[in-house]
Amino acid sequence: MGWIAWIILGLVAGALARWLMPGEDKMGWILTILLGIGGAFVGGYLGSLLGIGSVSGFNIVTVITATVGAFILLFAYNKLILKK
Repeated sequence: MGWIAWIILGLVAGALARWLMPGEDKMGWILTILLGIGGAFVGGYLGSLLGIGSVSGFNIVTVITATVGAFILLFAYNKLILKK
């Protein structure tokens, strides 16, 4: 995937993770995109470990995998950084 596709995937995955996570998050779009891109890496790594697949293109499985990874990162961010 190209850089623009990673940014778009990051934005979609980060926004979905923020929408699914209960509570209020005080982060901007740049941090959301970075969270989503990091989530794509985490989701792709976990997906390849579990045999589900990796983040290799822009399709529904990739968006779900990246969103799960972004959700994990957002949960960790809220617990470790914000200490809620």
